Formats: sequence, C-alpha cells, structure tokens
Amino acid sequence: MDIRFEQAGARFAGRLAVEPLTISLTERRIGIIGLNGSGKTTFARMINGLVTPSMGRVTVNGVDTVDDAEAVRSQVGFIFQNPQNQIILPILREDIALGLKSRRLPAAAVEAAVQGILGRFDIGHLAGRRAHELSGGELQLAALASVLVTEPRIVILDEPTNQLDLKNRALVEATLNGLDESVLVISHDLALIADFDRVLLFHEGRLLTDGLPSEVIARYREVATL
Repeated sequence: MDIRFEQAGARFAGRLAVEPLTISLTERRIGIIGLNGSGKTTFARMINGLVTPSMGRVTVNGVDTVDDAEAVRSQVGFIFQNPQNQIILPILREDIALGLKSRRLPAAAVEAAVQGILGRFDIGHLAGRRAHELSGGELQLAALASVLVTEPRIVILDEPTNQLDLKNRALVEATLNGLDESVLVISHDLALIADFDRVLLFHEGRLLTDGLPSEVIARYREVATL
C-alpha cells in the first residue's frame, strides 16, 4: 500500500473539512480516530475518490484519485458506516455477484468467485438470505464479501463495530484481523485499533497526531476531555 497526500485538503461550502496535509501511508493496518466532525471520514473518502481534493493531490499506488478515479476505486474498497445501505440487491448471493457482472466476466467465473468469497468468510449459509434478515455482524461480513470479491488491494471501513453487540463485534474483529488486504479503519472503538501498525488522530479538520496506537489514543483521550 502506498497512499500519498501532497498538500491535499477538502473544502465544503467555504469551510475546510480537512486542512491541506502531506502524508504517506504504507502500513498494512491503520486506524483513523477523532471526535465527530473532526474530518476523519472526509480524509478516508479522499483516498478512494469519494471526495476529491479541493487543493493538492492524492495518489494510491501511484494513481491520481482525480485523473483516474475508476482505477483507484478498483484498488480501494469502502465499507460504509451502515453496510445495509450498500447492499443493493435483495439476495446476498446476487449482490456479491453484481460487481463482477459489471466487469462482463463469464458466468462460470462469476459463480466461482462468489462461491470463493462466501467460503472465505464462512457465510455460504447466508447466500440466499435478504439483508434485513441478517444480524449486524452478518451485515458487515456481507458488505465485506461484496467489496472484496472484486479483489481490491486496500479496504476502508467506517465504524465497522458501531452498534454491534459483543458477539457480533468479536466476529467482525476476528474477520478484520484475518484479512490479507491492507486495512484502514475509522473507529470510535479504540480497543479495535489498539494493536494496529499506526493511528491517525484528526481534530477540527486537521491531523493532530500520527504514530503508534498507544501514544495517539492517549492524546485522543486528552482531546476528548477538553
């Protein structure tokens, strides 16, 4: 993974959501934390082109997010805070196949890939289920399967344990720990990112602290009590 921000920032309606920053991200597991409205989600969305920089540039593995947004999105999957919102088709098996069919792959190749990803996450028993029938943890796995079946090299997850009970949180945490892909996780769940390689702390639109989880989380606790 090689994500680079070169004096890149984002402005909405005259307000700086993310102040221009220069940073390089190469670690395999990176946490992104901060208070609500701190700019962390905007920063993450700039990585796969969901938000384009108002100034500067962002590249992913050498590809500019503005010049070749399609190529960037093929490399970077994004799981939204409410995964149910990104499951488009009613039946899980059909939804997982959707991204592959858009690539005009042969039916046999699509079926093999779908079966492979269902097996990878051990959710074959959910293949014929509807999204509203799934638990919170199952929804997260379903969304991950739908994204990872297209083989991105990087996956970004926005609050993957939000509102999950202990059982489903443990299920999601174990799944994240087992991923081969590079992972960036936006989270208020500090325990989830406590053993990550690196953590970024955003505050009021700027990158406040960047480093080892223990140091950055400690700084976040200070900020949160001001």
